[in-house]
Amino acid sequence: MNYSKELKENILRQMMPPNNKSVLELSKENDIPEQTLHLWKRKARASGRAIPAGQTSSDRWSTKDKFLIVVETAAMNNIELAEYCRAKGLYAEQVEAWRDACMQANGGIAEEASRLNKTLKEKDKALKVLNTELRRKDAALAETAALLVLRKKAQAIWGDPEEE
Repeated sequence: MNYSKELKENILRQMMPPNNKSVLELSKENDIPEQTLHLWKRKARASGRAIPAGQTSSDRWSTKDKFLIVVETAAMNNIELAEYCRAKGLYAEQVEAWRDACMQANGGIAEEASRLNKTLKEKDKALKVLNTELRRKDAALAETAALLVLRKKAQAIWGDPEEE
């Protein structure tokens, strides 16, 4: 069944804060199958809209939902942020805390990547030294083996000089 864009938007707005109506509740109110509402919700979240995954308390939202809120509010000044928060039933302090958490998570990843790169370079250098040493020892072993073979052949041809 085809539903109008206005109806879809209206229902999606009801899923978002401050209403936070459940899919089951909206399905019963509007006589629309739950699967359809879940599909609309998934598509809206995939397009970058901040629609919580069923949690009514904003503190219990998923990290993805919190991140989407941070992205939506990134370019807002304090007045716009306050209006946005009032409309969504949030506190500006919550959004700021989520923004800080996102920034710290990114910084931690960058530091970890830098540390891992440094460790990898050190390991590569050690591996190169070990490979060089191995080639040198292989060459020495091959030379020693060749000398032993030549010695045995010389003894077989001319006899053992120690026997005389």
